[in-house]
Amino acid sequence: MLRAMERLPAPELPPWIARMLPPGMERYRVQVGGPAIHVMEAGAGRPVLMLHGNPTWGFLYRRVVAALQGQPVRCILPDLVGLGLSDKPRHPAAHQLESHARWIGELIDALGLEDIIFVGQDWGAPIGLLALAERRERTASMVILNTVVGPPRPDFRPTLFHRLSQMPVVSDVLFRGLQFPQLALWMAQGDRTSIRGDVARAYRWPLRRLADRMAPLALARMVPDSMSHPSIAPLRRCQEFVESFGGPVRVVWGDRDPVLGRVVGWIQRMLPRAEIKRTQAGHFLQEEVPDEIAAAVRDLSAR
Repeated sequence: MLRAMERLPAPELPPWIARMLPPGMERYRVQVGGPAIHVMEAGAGRPVLMLHGNPTWGFLYRRVVAALQGQPVRCILPDLVGLGLSDKPRHPAAHQLESHARWIGELIDALGLEDIIFVGQDWGAPIGLLALAERRERTASMVILNTVVGPPRPDFRPTLFHRLSQMPVVSDVLFRGLQFPQLALWMAQGDRTSIRGDVARAYRWPLRRLADRMAPLALARMVPDSMSHPSIAPLRRCQEFVESFGGPVRVVWGDRDPVLGRVVGWIQRMLPRAEIKRTQAGHFLQEEVPDEIAAAVRDLSAR
């Protein structure tokens, strides 16, 4: 159900980050139940909802937005709760796949979005898909980036990254004390120079305080480590939604992603009608191939 939205002021950004954003970017916050979500948006026209994953924020899509300037689209870039400039719950139990989907769903309702082109990467895809599964009539098309859109196969093995996130004490020191993976984003790239200098610093800035670093660990723990994990059931609902979705789907993929690069075959089997553009980018492909992502959005927008 749509409801009236009150836009709350957004915290200030340091000038060195603000200069990297496309001109005309509007920023505000929206209360969604308990937490407030920080949103950046630019342009006018069909809504393009772009969701990032762990441990980034809407800044990740700035180059895609720049490539879409002048197009009849309204780019909407929320920060997931716990990341970016959104509120940051301190308790790890707040971070469940269904909770994040509920918050994004409430944002969609508050903004009154219809005829949505959805763009999702990493955790942003299943979070957004789970929210949109309850709003099918408002979902026009999708662009899927490096992510998963369903549960793993029963014979899967958790990666070292996700095994570390489940270890008591070690995980807290690694993810919160040593700022992992924020300090190592460049290692997931095809072009490792794509996240360096002020760009790398901009990803760390929202999580510069130790007390604000719960989400990267909690979101890593949201990844299933067994078929009895709490995320399995909502991930099944994501898969059911994408497999039954009748609208056009584009996939832009970074083959040099060390985390999810090989998942593209699984995505192809789930989405046999999707047009797939494979690239030599890494996990955060918005930094490396923004024009390819923007081209997919333009194509869907023209339909």
